[in-house]
Amino acid sequence: MQAATIKLFLVKGSPNSLRTGEISNWTGKAISSPRTELSDFLKREETGGPGIYFLTGTDPDSSEPTLYIGEAETVASRIKSHAGKDFWVNVTAFVSKDENLTKAHIRYLEGKLIEIASKKSGFVLLNSTSSGAKLPESDAAEMDIFLDKVFQLLPVLGINYFRDLVEKPSSQRELLYCAIKGLKAKGKRTSNGFLVFKGSKGVPDPRPSATKMKGKRAKLISAGILEEKEGFIEFIKDYEFSSPSAAASMIRGGASNGLTSWKDAKGRSLKQHEESET
Repeated sequence: MQAATIKLFLVKGSPNSLRTGEISNWTGKAISSPRTELSDFLKREETGGPGIYFLTGTDPDSSEPTLYIGEAETVASRIKSHAGKDFWVNVTAFVSKDENLTKAHIRYLEGKLIEIASKKSGFVLLNSTSSGAKLPESDAAEMDIFLDKVFQLLPVLGINYFRDLVEKPSSQRELLYCAIKGLKAKGKRTSNGFLVFKGSKGVPDPRPSATKMKGKRAKLISAGILEEKEGFIEFIKDYEFSSPSAAASMIRGGASNGLTSWKDAKGRSLKQHEESET
């Protein structure tokens, strides 16, 4: 991912209010708004044309973060049609400043976004299928570049579900391991917490005292992120925890200090790593 200069404009002066985002030398533009300012969002000239959009909020049943991805030839009109859905509290749309996005382009973008989002965890994706669109090779390459810029802007606008796509890839030096009873998990520190990688294993039975962790584990199993197997649990998908300790506790079946539980290939703890870098 290339370095980029991002320009944010706070329309009303507040970082949590209506705002726009642009990247230097890019024809795209983002418009983001809380639902409480939807009327102002809909009046924006940019929302009168084609684009892709994200509705974010919380699932009322599970209290999990929720995401809806869509496309529209007229963004404002489509967003109005979502007024009856109560889960979302924020809308973010991406349009083209040169008005070169076609129906096929936005369907392609929506299809790619839903395909990528469906493989991620940590949130509820409300629309798991898309008609998508097949584009000529040159158009597809151009839209893939457009997507890269979208991924760069989304975390800046508060949508972190795709953040790992713009963070630098893990090197072997960054990988950390948590082992217990012959089982091993692999992960890495992230800007938002700690990521445990697919294929990691943990103990099958939580300690009796780990009541909160039991509930979290049950949710991860229900969501298809963890799977119970003979003698262990296994991560079926990558999953990001809020901290190294939260990740270690899930793997070890109870309260654990993540700074000492996670170690590199040479046996040095995460705490030792952080002390050596300060």
